[in-house]
Order: sequence, then C-alpha cells, then structure tokens
Amino acid sequence: MLDPLAIRLPDNTKFEKNIMALLLIPGFMLDADLWRDLEPAISSWGPISHAAATQGNTIAEMSRNILGDAPPRFILIGFSMGGYIAREILRQSPDRVEALILIATSARGDSEVQAKRKQALANQPAGTSFRGLSTAAVVSSLHPANADRRDLVSRIQEMGHRLGGDVFRRQSLLDRRDEHRELGTITCPTLVIAGDEDRLRSREEALELHEGIAGSDFKVIAGTGHMVPLEQPEKLAQAINEWLAHKRLNPAC
Repeated sequence: MLDPLAIRLPDNTKFEKNIMALLLIPGFMLDADLWRDLEPAISSWGPISHAAATQGNTIAEMSRNILGDAPPRFILIGFSMGGYIAREILRQSPDRVEALILIATSARGDSEVQAKRKQALANQPAGTSFRGLSTAAVVSSLHPANADRRDLVSRIQEMGHRLGGDVFRRQSLLDRRDEHRELGTITCPTLVIAGDEDRLRSREEALELHEGIAGSDFKVIAGTGHMVPLEQPEKLAQAINEWLAHKRLNPAC
C-alpha cells in the first residue's frame, strides 16, 4: 500500500483533505481493481468513485450511465478505453469536470484492421462463450520486464472473468471515432500520461492528445508498458500528485 506522505511534492506544497472527488474510469475489460495500488496515494485529494464502463452500447451511452452515479463535480481520470469515455463525459457535462487526467489512451479512431475485427465479432452469435483474455494478449500489454509477472497477468485476467462475456462483447463493439478535431474544445486543466514501453497506445498517440489540448501537460512514466496503474503505481501517483498540487497552487493555469 502506498503512503501519500511518502510522495515527494514540490517545496511548500501540502495535501488538503476533500479538495475534490475523483472519478476513475478503467480500460477494456478492467474493473476497479486496476486502481487498487494507486488509490491510497491519491485519496488525500478527496473521495474516490469508480466508474463501471459496463452498461450501454456506445461510448455516449456509457458516459451518460456513469454521469448518473457520479459526484456533482470531480477530477476525471480515464485509462485507455476509459480515456475515450472521459472525453465524452467532459463533452456531456463540462461544468462538472474540475480537471482531466488521460492515461495510456488516444484520440485516434478505429483502424481498418480493428474495424474488421469488430465486424467479425458482431457477426458471431450473441451467446458465444467468453473464454477470458489470453495470456499472450495480456503479456503484450505489459513492459517486457514484466512479461513473466504471473501475479500481474492473473490479476488482469481475473478482472476480465469478473466482467464476463456480455461486457466483453459490448466493449469490443464500441465505435471509437477520430477525435483530433475536437481536442481543441477541452479547456479544463489536463494531464496526458504515457508509458515509456506501451505497445498498445504509443507515445506518439499520447503526444497527439497533448498537442491537441491547449495548455495540457505531458508526462512519460518509465518502466511500464500499457498497464501503468498496475505496473508503476508509485510513479503514477507521483506524477498525479505533483500535477494536482501544481494546479492547486496555480489555479489560473
């Protein structure tokens, strides 16, 4: 468990309790356990709410469902697929979002290959059994140094099993459209975070987000693949805490 007091902040920075609620949105076939190691170190900013991206057949529908259970105002943190949902939440209710943190995500739409895979899945019978996330697929999401981390692989697979086949189909068929032209409408304080060895969402994609969102900040987390909150929770907490502290000290930024 991480100790928030062990996170080194800039001089003269102090944590304040209950500044603002945090709303955390996980990625594809992941649940609240994604954030388990990170939560203790960021909870000093305020109460944490977990979004379940399980209901709805479109990103817009999922976002509306999440907003229905969300706090009145919140710091919004979206990981991977959750980054697409986070931006849609911001479009639907910009007055409720205090700040936006996007982790290992993208503004790109589905590639031709991804679109074909979705079409093939859509053509399968709805009752097709879900066998879980393959070990090869999970390993591809990790830093090469973590490829043999059986604890991480099992933890990711267990999240997938908990969510099950219906959610797998629903999330797999989500239409992810190109959002580059819309990034300029984001005006709240924004931090874009990339993993240095992310093979699923490249640093180039993260930079596209950063360059498209005026005034945003950019951070690369070392020693991690795509699964930043699981692989490097301490470094991720450091980046989030320092950024939130800076924004608290300099609200005009």
